[in-house]
Amino acid sequence: MNIRTEKASDYKEVYQLNYLAFGERQDESKLIERIRLSGEFVPELSIIAEEKGEIVGHILLSKAKIVNPNEDYEVIVLAPIAVKPGYQKKGIGSKLMQEGLRRCRKLGYGLVLLIGHPDYYPKFGFKPARKYGLELRQFDVPDEVFMVCELKAGQLNKVHGELIYPDAFFS
Repeated sequence: MNIRTEKASDYKEVYQLNYLAFGERQDESKLIERIRLSGEFVPELSIIAEEKGEIVGHILLSKAKIVNPNEDYEVIVLAPIAVKPGYQKKGIGSKLMQEGLRRCRKLGYGLVLLIGHPDYYPKFGFKPARKYGLELRQFDVPDEVFMVCELKAGQLNKVHGELIYPDAFFS
């Protein structure tokens, strides 16, 4: 399997992959398109898994902010991650997660946040975000699915406030 940065020539196949992986819904595929056109898009953080020339997995991490009365802090949000049906439960999602977090660290980001399954993401270092003074008001989700991963030691001690997802998530 090859893990690499997505190219423009991959867009159609990535759209189809997300459509299939999310039960033939277009929401995630359209979200990806909106993020790509936004100022929050980081090309190096749109990553695909390829098997014999076929795209079988994709992860997209993009910029967001945590805001409080004193400062805004740039962070990364993960959404979405998808593995093609027939290739799921084979470790492809884990490889994409590990590579995505590695690239975020390399680019100097301190925190990655997400809304996701509480049984899956903790193995990558994600913890309930509200326990660290982080809030999310844009989406009404239970505490256990709003999670944060600290990429730089000490970030969770100094960053607090409300996570603000970019407009691309709501268009």
